[in-house]
Amino acid sequence: MNDRSESPVDSPTALAAALRSTGYLADAGLATATFLAMRMNRPLFCEGEPGTGKTALAQALAEVLGAELIRLQCHDGIDATQALYDWDFPRQLLHLRALEAAAGASQEKLDADVVEASLYDPRFLLARPILRALQTTPSVLLIDEIDRADDEFEAFLLEVLTEHAVTIPEIGEVRAKVPPLVVLTSNRTREVHDALKRRCLYLWLDHPDLQREIEILHSRLPGLPERLAAQVAGAVRALRTADLLKPPGVAETLDWARALQLVGATHLDVDSAAATLGAVLKYREDADRIRKQLDSLLAS
Repeated sequence: MNDRSESPVDSPTALAAALRSTGYLADAGLATATFLAMRMNRPLFCEGEPGTGKTALAQALAEVLGAELIRLQCHDGIDATQALYDWDFPRQLLHLRALEAAAGASQEKLDADVVEASLYDPRFLLARPILRALQTTPSVLLIDEIDRADDEFEAFLLEVLTEHAVTIPEIGEVRAKVPPLVVLTSNRTREVHDALKRRCLYLWLDHPDLQREIEILHSRLPGLPERLAAQVAGAVRALRTADLLKPPGVAETLDWARALQLVGATHLDVDSAAATLGAVLKYREDADRIRKQLDSLLAS
């Protein structure tokens, strides 16, 4: 098989249920887009504000599919070598010295072509995330924060995402027996080129509504009091409209609720909120500003 049509997840509804079993709550639009990406062997391009569950979706899909999650974290200046492969130079050098020592002991002359071929043996190949994903079945390849990479790296990805194959000059073509499920994420710090987007199915992820965020809290933190869950979710929604340097995402909602549990809080008040604010706000300016507004924030 060269596709994932044998997956036991046979509908968007079944996929949503499978994701829910991992603690990831997907609405109908997300489940449908993800299901189609799986069945059509197309990458899923997830765009949205930080903290809306883009990376967590890839993690949940790997769990649902029983696949290895292979993550490529993009950054400014990333190139194909960091994403694809490199050669283990220290081991190659040791191998060369061993050959020279053996030849010296036996007084045999080394064949340059044979030596060169032995240096570029697969055992000296360092597989980076993309190559690992092509060689691993099944796998979910998470290309995280593609908007932080540059145009040249996007161009490199086009061939990989289209052909599910790469060429290593010293070895030849490496082609995936079963294409990995590819999830690309973007925080939209810059626009990703249309050529890359055209090869993907597109999904915009927004922050969950109040009720869904409460459901997420109960799913991830069993035993969380209903009142506390509702208060935390409501307070986080208020924080997201407060023009902060870094508005909190779902991960921060979970961290805050967990922190409140650990200090024994059964409800959210000014004292417990102030004591645990570092779990939800990660900039001093944001924390200082919100501490002065906790009364009105919690009353809203």
